Amino acid sequence: MSQPAFTQRDFVHLHLHSDYSLLQSTIQYKPLAKHLKENSFKACAVTDYGNMFGAVSFYMTMKKEGLHPVIGYEAYVASGSRFDKSAAAAPGEKPHYNLVLLARDNEGFQNLVYLASKAYTDGYYNRPRIDLELLSKRGKGLIALSGGRNGSLYHYLRSDRDRAKKAADEFLEMFGDGNFFIEIQPHMLSDGAVFESMVQLGRTMDIPLAATNDAHYLTREDAKAHEILNCVGAGRTYSEQFGYSLGSDEYYVRSADEMFAFFGKDFPEALSNTCRIAEKCDVELDVKGTDLKLPRFPIPKGFPSELPDDYLRQVVKEGFEHRDKTVFQPMIAAGTLKYSTSKYQERLALELSVIERMGYAGYFLIVWEFIKFARERGIPVGPGRGSAAGSLVAYCLGITDVDPLQYDLFFERFLNPERVSMPDIDIDFCIRGRAEVIDHVAELYGRDSVCQIITFGTMASRAAIKDVGRALNMPYGDVEKVAKLIPPPFRGRNISISEAIERVPELKSMMASDPKVNELIDLALRIEGCARHSSVHAAGVVISPKPLHEIVPVATSPKNEFTSQYEMGDLEKIGMLKMDFLGLTTLTIIADCLASIKEREGASIGWANVSLNDPKTMQLFGDGRTDAIFQFESSGMQEICRRLKPKTLEDLSA
Repeated sequence: MSQPAFTQRDFVHLHLHSDYSLLQSTIQYKPLAKHLKENSFKACAVTDYGNMFGAVSFYMTMKKEGLHPVIGYEAYVASGSRFDKSAAAAPGEKPHYNLVLLARDNEGFQNLVYLASKAYTDGYYNRPRIDLELLSKRGKGLIALSGGRNGSLYHYLRSDRDRAKKAADEFLEMFGDGNFFIEIQPHMLSDGAVFESMVQLGRTMDIPLAATNDAHYLTREDAKAHEILNCVGAGRTYSEQFGYSLGSDEYYVRSADEMFAFFGKDFPEALSNTCRIAEKCDVELDVKGTDLKLPRFPIPKGFPSELPDDYLRQVVKEGFEHRDKTVFQPMIAAGTLKYSTSKYQERLALELSVIERMGYAGYFLIVWEFIKFARERGIPVGPGRGSAAGSLVAYCLGITDVDPLQYDLFFERFLNPERVSMPDIDIDFCIRGRAEVIDHVAELYGRDSVCQIITFGTMASRAAIKDVGRALNMPYGDVEKVAKLIPPPFRGRNISISEAIERVPELKSMMASDPKVNELIDLALRIEGCARHSSVHAAGVVISPKPLHEIVPVATSPKNEFTSQYEMGDLEKIGMLKMDFLGLTTLTIIADCLASIKEREGASIGWANVSLNDPKTMQLFGDGRTDAIFQFESSGMQEICRRLKPKTLEDLSA
């Protein structure tokens, strides 16, 4: 990786929180990158509180803009054991201290991933915590900064210099000479005695200094928006606050000149050290999705080959023979099969060659196995949807129940050697059985190798206005009046506040005539798009070839669900296997109906024998009587059905 060429007047922000420090920062990556370039920065770090939620996105955004990314996180280090889940701390101690950790190389990055994961799975108590014992085992490849005013050194130097020296010795031993720095910040200068003690400790113990500014917002003008964000998180109003929650309005991304104005005369080495640290931090992530991390499918004992390609060919062969016997031959007899079985064999040979060439045999076997499990357990599974319906291999494996040749569906839309991307098969399960299938997958591949995927709720335009209005304690009706002027989402995309200002004259007029509305909009613009909270993705599940914390950071949700720290898109970019286990209420309703029919009428319905173009069924669609029918239940779709009067499945597909 090419390193930036730093000059004597350069400075690098090594202590910076993004909006992934949920409701504690207004900094978003794209505006950050723009701000850094405008101010001639060459590198920057991200150090979110207790998590690595945005590490991949940060890396990609910085690289795209020609900036050098330094990946880190601000760890909470328990003063005792991370396993101790009590609020009490030993005399003279706080329950935890902050420590900034930066990945020096790829080994350091993996150690960072491990620490951030264990902080949740082992040490969570009010917040994700690690401890010194864990740090001593996983400190290799890391650079540590002392953590500013929330660090242990700052705390100890207030009353116990010997304890501060002991703590510094421990950090030096953990990270090695040249990898531990005492952090000095402009915010410390108001506490002159402790600041002097920090500097003195560094000089007497030969520990280098590093200057930081603990950035929580881009510019000084964003300070109030940051306070509003804190109010949203704490459920209080701005008027209930006493001054700035961080102590001042100076926790922004200062320019290099501003930092030199503070420290250039007395501590120039603290500024130049930030560039040296950035040069040392050289992490390379594969974010093209080409380094696939597929779990190994457990091929049954007794099968003559250990290659997934060979086993896939065998189960596809068996699946084809089953489809031939139950579907193709009866259709040939009825004269309704479009193509000869030799055409099916040709298509299978083509698909299998592409699957093997792209290395996806294991993927198909994994999906085949858990769908087979679901069917054997009597858990209703959907017939398939999306581009996967174009695969004859998927049809023979029972992954889908749609014959792609009969409907002239293209395999290339699903899998194409010219477009290297992981196959994406969305599978619908009965809402009651979904958890059992996920549990089975976790049992088969390892509990610590399977987890659900995190997702983040963001402050969309209307929500941002409402949140700011509550924090400012504005009358509900006044805020609603403004929020309703934001046009509704168009084609699934929210209309931003800035777009609304341009498109809605009344909104622009209200801003011009009412200072309170103007402030409401200004603050909402500054927090719009920020991550507001985390939750669990409705369908996404990750399956890993080894314990997840050895590859990606993991977390636990408020409901104690095991999740990734990366969002779905970021997981795909680094080559993780993501599956969509969709819980579909429609399947549950159908299953309940079938059970009721069998109980009351003694009749069992076999779907394979039901006509797809039954006139009475098509009449229901033509009348728009499609309540609770998947994808046809909305009023708009019902109206289209009434106007179109569909007669065949192809009509419905259109």
